[in-house]
Amino acid sequence: MKLLLIGSASVHTWRYLAGIAPHVDEIWLACNGEVPADKRPANLKGELRLDFGLKALGSAGKLGRWISQIKPDLVHVHQANSVAWHARRALSGSRVPMVLTAWGSDVLLLPDSNRLMRQMVQGNLRAASAITSDSLYMAAKIRQLAGDNCRIDVLNFGMDALPAQPDIAAKANKVLSCRLHKPLYRIDAILHAWQQVEASGRYPDWSLTVAASGESTDSLKALASRLQLQRVEFTGFVSSAVLAGLYQESRLFVSVPRSDATSISLLEAMGHGCLPVLSNLPANGEWVIDGLNGLIAEDIARLSDSLLSGMDWAADNARLAQAVQLNRQLVAQKALHHSNMQHFADLYASLLSGAAHKDSAV
Repeated sequence: MKLLLIGSASVHTWRYLAGIAPHVDEIWLACNGEVPADKRPANLKGELRLDFGLKALGSAGKLGRWISQIKPDLVHVHQANSVAWHARRALSGSRVPMVLTAWGSDVLLLPDSNRLMRQMVQGNLRAASAITSDSLYMAAKIRQLAGDNCRIDVLNFGMDALPAQPDIAAKANKVLSCRLHKPLYRIDAILHAWQQVEASGRYPDWSLTVAASGESTDSLKALASRLQLQRVEFTGFVSSAVLAGLYQESRLFVSVPRSDATSISLLEAMGHGCLPVLSNLPANGEWVIDGLNGLIAEDIARLSDSLLSGMDWAADNARLAQAVQLNRQLVAQKALHHSNMQHFADLYASLLSGAAHKDSAV
């Protein structure tokens, strides 16, 4: 089959591009950025550079003309925001099936920003032949927006592979944060909580690693300095191999965004044997039951209490090993990249089979 993939320049788009490539004959890509060389599959036949901004009114026409030229069998759009708005206008009047994958804030936050954004997202969702969501919670939000007649498949991109069984005893006494440095992810709350951990005098041999980077990195480093934190390391952006090493050596993983769907970093942490400490979000509750395989911090103002409880738990090798076993089983069954790419390919086949049946019935 010939697949047209439409998405913004993002590591998530590149992972999907590389992961779905073995399941299709040809891929064509409409994007606003350049594909990294190591993520460029051999069957990527052509690219169209597009501006996905709302003011780029000519993008839909440009995309529509390209679609007429390449004649894809199926179009897969990533994100239900302005990316999908341009795509659905370009496909207006076409019989080509469109799959729409929601990423999180495009469905969980954007529709609530104003009436026009809500109408845009609703129109995008209703135009899709099928929608994919990486959590049941987000699927429920999608159904509220799109109505009962939409098809929703709950699929996540998954982690690349389940790592070898972690050596719990060899793990260092470290807490890891690796979400992007943006206000949404509340890294500042983690730093404030860590100040209270240090002040408590408990676990003086434990440290906090703050990986990743973003628009708030400088202000976060300044905050750590003002708080006089002694056991915090900022690593900056790291490669996937280095990040895997950070997961491997850490006992605790902390992630407390204001809004989230299924986080790949959570899946990776679970796979590598980190005990999760998470904010109280519905999607997090689909992976972690408080007190069973991780901790849910209901009150971010008391995040330090959750961190200390997590350190109590993770310091006990036998108790940590029990949670790790359950978490790795969940990842193996529900969140491996290779298996889930096959599920996306099966969705494509189902839609194309249904389209062919409709054509033959006409």
